[in-house]
Amino acid sequence: MRRGGQQPTLPKPAHLGPAYAAQFQDRSVVAAYHHRPPYPAAVFDILADLVVDDPRVVLDVGCGTGEIARQLAARVERVDAVDQSPGMMARGRLLPGGDLPTLRWIHASAEDAPLRPPYALVTAGASLHWMEWDVVLPRFRDALAPRAALAIVDQQTLPTPWDADLARLIPRFSTNRDYRPYDLVAELMARRLFRRDGEERTASVPFTQAVDAYVESFHARNGFSRDRMGPQQAAAFDDALRALVSPHADAGKIELGIVGVVTWGQPAPARRSSGAA
Repeated sequence: MRRGGQQPTLPKPAHLGPAYAAQFQDRSVVAAYHHRPPYPAAVFDILADLVVDDPRVVLDVGCGTGEIARQLAARVERVDAVDQSPGMMARGRLLPGGDLPTLRWIHASAEDAPLRPPYALVTAGASLHWMEWDVVLPRFRDALAPRAALAIVDQQTLPTPWDADLARLIPRFSTNRDYRPYDLVAELMARRLFRRDGEERTASVPFTQAVDAYVESFHARNGFSRDRMGPQQAAAFDDALRALVSPHADAGKIELGIVGVVTWGQPAPARRSSGAA
C-alpha cells in the first residue's frame, strides 16, 4: 500500500501477528497475568506529568487488567481503558481502582473502539506491538489534543545470573516459532508512524517474588499460554525454569530489579504536519 508517494509500508514482523496476539484472551493467560512484575510507581508520575492539555482525559489502549488505567484514573478527569479481552477486563474491575467512577472500561479493539476525544494523553503498555500500526497510529494522532502525546510504556528487568540459560530455554518451549528480537519504537519510526520526542527511565526498584510465582509469570507472556502449550510441555518448561532459578533463591524467593521506561512522541507525524507527502 502507498501513501501519497511514500514507499510501500514495511511488513509487520510475523511474530507480532494476530494469531499470537489472540493468546492474551486465553483463560490461562488471564489467570497468570497478576504474576507479571508491576511497573515502578515512578512510571505513573511520569505519565501524569505528560498530561498538559484540558480536559485531562487519557486513553489507555490494550489496557489488560488496567495496571496503567487504574493508577491514572485517580489523577485525571477520566480514563478510557480499551481492551479486547473480556477476561482481562473482568479481572481488572475487581482490582484496586477498578471501580473508580473516572475509569471507563471499553471492551473493543484499539482499531475499532468507540472513542471520546480529545485525549490529553494516549498510553500503551505491553500492547501496542500487537495492534495494526497503520490503523491505530493515525487514529491516535487524530484523537489527541493539540499538545498531547502518545506514551509507550515498557517494563524491563535488570540482568539476572540465569539470563544466558533462560535465553536458550525459551526457544525450546515457546509456541511463537516466528519470534525474533525487536525494538518497538525503532519499528514504528522506520515506518514513519512515530516521532520520538522524549524518553525517561525510572530508577531500578526491587521486586521480590516466590520462585513458583516467577515461573507462572511466563505463562502470561507471548508464546507460553498453558492453553496452547499443553500440560506436558508446560510442566516440562516449569521444571526446567525452576531448576535454573532455584539455586539463586533465598527461602524460595528471588529478587528482581525492575525499571520502567516511558517513551513519548507524536503518532503518524508525517500525516499530521503539512499534508504534503
